[in-house]
Amino acid sequence: MYPAIIISAFTSIIMIMGVLFFPTVRVFGVRVSSYWLITFLGALILILSGETDVESVLAALTADTAINPLKILTLFICMTVLSIYLDELGFFRYLAYKVLKRAHTGQRRLFFALYLIVSVLTIFTSNDIIILSFTPFICYFARSAKIDPTPYLAAEFVAANTWSMALVIGNPTNIYLASAFDVGFIDYLKVSALPTVMAGAVALFALYLMFSKKLKAPIEGEPHKVVLKDKTQLVIGVAHLAVCTVLIAISSYVHIEMWIVSLASVASLSLFALVVAAKRREHPEQLVCCFRRAPIALIPFVLSMFVIILTLSEKGVTAKLCELLSGKYNILTYGTSSFLFANIINNIPMSVLYSSIISNMTSGALGAVFATIVGSNIGAFLTPIGALAGIMWTSILNSHGVKFSYLNFLKLGVFIAIPTLFAALAGLYIVI
Repeated sequence: MYPAIIISAFTSIIMIMGVLFFPTVRVFGVRVSSYWLITFLGALILILSGETDVESVLAALTADTAINPLKILTLFICMTVLSIYLDELGFFRYLAYKVLKRAHTGQRRLFFALYLIVSVLTIFTSNDIIILSFTPFICYFARSAKIDPTPYLAAEFVAANTWSMALVIGNPTNIYLASAFDVGFIDYLKVSALPTVMAGAVALFALYLMFSKKLKAPIEGEPHKVVLKDKTQLVIGVAHLAVCTVLIAISSYVHIEMWIVSLASVASLSLFALVVAAKRREHPEQLVCCFRRAPIALIPFVLSMFVIILTLSEKGVTAKLCELLSGKYNILTYGTSSFLFANIINNIPMSVLYSSIISNMTSGALGAVFATIVGSNIGAFLTPIGALAGIMWTSILNSHGVKFSYLNFLKLGVFIAIPTLFAALAGLYIVI
């Protein structure tokens, strides 16, 4: 047991150090993200040292179960591809421009309008995509409007990682935990709706209190206009995302797995895009860029973490943690501990770990599952390590010359994430 714990803990510590101090490394002349490489090496050490065996790993990866990580990765990456395609066409930037243009009479209206549009779009796409597409837009918009971007960047990040709890497709951690415990799309929504609304309201109130003074400053500049250039491709993209979301919502009723729906949607989108490009005698630029931007690094990262957690489970570590966390107040203990653990080992590996812990429970599992989902989403804005979204967000800000230090991030997290967390957990107590 102890060698597995030591190797796993050491891997997590080095991964955190990598995220903070050397986010990318050069391997055979190619620059890659360190977070997945470190976890891959940790998993490889566990296999080579005999702490786990290849047969067990292969059996888990080929098992026809909802927790199969290959199915979950397919679902997440395919949903991400559908959203990236719309982003390549400028859809999200265009919607943001339209909404923010209407709210151009003052910073307060601008602030609330941005929070609203990010919240709505996050529900139907995913937090990572919204952060990737909106963060550069906010930086450009604030620069041209001659206003401080900090309140809007904070509102965007908090809204994206709060309202991502609403639907199962909003965050890879939602997908993993819901799939692991066979929670369907509609069943998920029935539980998540109230906690998400309560958390979203508290988060908005806390954000406004934090930035109300800055929002009193006048807007001196004009935002740059955003124009949609390819409406045909846009209609195709929106239609595929909409149909895919609806089919996923009813998938449990027609007995089709969600990953199959998302994969078929991406295949159909690709075919349509290629036909349009061939008819125009053009290179399918948006489609190519779309696949280039797909989060492929998540594949080795999640699979490596799956091997690590599988090893800990086989050694009885997760069963011991289950005894420690489970009891009368499952929602509170799992919600707060997952929130903190997400900021120690990142929310995706935390979700894999907690999935294994919860599988040892004999009662109260549903509350623990949703409390962990809450912790995995809201934990993203306590520190930059809480989620890959935070790492990407700070990297984008640095590239645009916007200073947002670790300490500033932590201040934002303490002031906003903690009350938002307890609002969501209170909502869970009401529902469950």
